Amino acid sequence: MTNDVAIIGVGLHPFGRFEKTAMQMGAEAIQLALKDAGIDWKDIQFGFGGSYEVSNPDAVTRLVGLTGITFTNVFNACATSASAIQQTADTIRLGTYDIGIAVGMDKHPRGAFTDNPAKLALPQWYAENGQFLTTKFFGMKANRYIHDHDISPATLAKVAAKNYRNGEKNPNAFRRKPISEEDILNSPMVNYPLTQFMFCSPDEGAAAVIMCRADIAHRYTDKPVYLRASEIRTRRYGAYEVHATSAPIEEDVSPTVYAAKAAYERAGIGPEDVDIAQLQDTDAGAEVIHMAETGLCKDGEQEQLLAEGATEISGSIPVNTDGGLIANGEPIGASGLRQMHELVRQLRGEAGDRQVPGNPKVGLAQVYGAPGTASATIVSI
Repeated sequence: MTNDVAIIGVGLHPFGRFEKTAMQMGAEAIQLALKDAGIDWKDIQFGFGGSYEVSNPDAVTRLVGLTGITFTNVFNACATSASAIQQTADTIRLGTYDIGIAVGMDKHPRGAFTDNPAKLALPQWYAENGQFLTTKFFGMKANRYIHDHDISPATLAKVAAKNYRNGEKNPNAFRRKPISEEDILNSPMVNYPLTQFMFCSPDEGAAAVIMCRADIAHRYTDKPVYLRASEIRTRRYGAYEVHATSAPIEEDVSPTVYAAKAAYERAGIGPEDVDIAQLQDTDAGAEVIHMAETGLCKDGEQEQLLAEGATEISGSIPVNTDGGLIANGEPIGASGLRQMHELVRQLRGEAGDRQVPGNPKVGLAQVYGAPGTASATIVSI
């Protein structure tokens, strides 16, 4: 596949809690991306915007400029940002426009993923019974996986501790204080084997990515990052569903597996070529599972890899170098674009204290959203 789409600008509003609206954060992320690309808002020809809490992300144009551009709102659970990225890239590939922007923004209240089931058309008793999204389902999924592949809860603590350490090096992260593996294991049990400090938190933030035709990227930057592939897949019959308490006996694999395989095939790049990965770590178990589902290792190899430090910033396959969701939290509409911001900074060699050594050239971003939508995106220099 030719390098027909290039990323020329990225912008990130810090993740956390702020006295401003999601729209204001989105506008700030856009301005940062414009500055990074060295262009003005009037140069943007179209946009895609995503959010969980904001029904009309296109209204961000009111804050950055009413230029009459085409702007389409998208929502795809945790794959919202990935969908905005894919649609922006595909619109450029179609030849409709030369330069566009993907933006995501959200402002989640505390407990947004556990006590607001109405957002996904579920009864309130789901939350009252402790059966909602990020706790029960992911606890069951992690428990099953570590049992089947002989992985210890201590390895889950290693994942979380790594991401907190990486978050300390990230000025845009929500949680910037390291937490020891012992304290993580001893924090309150939420849904076995996942303790409180193994989970991410809902929070606030925004991110934006500007793309253009690859053949004109040199007009804006001498460090273009090429979007090789962005693939989205939904689950097939038999795969675990977030809102169910069990799965059929004849189980299928996660949609992440299909998305990753499709992305590798389209990009002409294999998992062995990936230098740095940003994986959905809604909880520590998810990062472990997604390492295998994206082909970065085999099922059951994670325990040894974590023990050897392979996923550390200086390791053989750095994962979630900016702290991932565990350190950054998850404003759903911005989360996948945060991943892209980190990959672009890393591939440009601009990641500061968390820079991966050895001039990384290929990055992978993966997200998984309820009730079973996954995306895999590959970028390279």
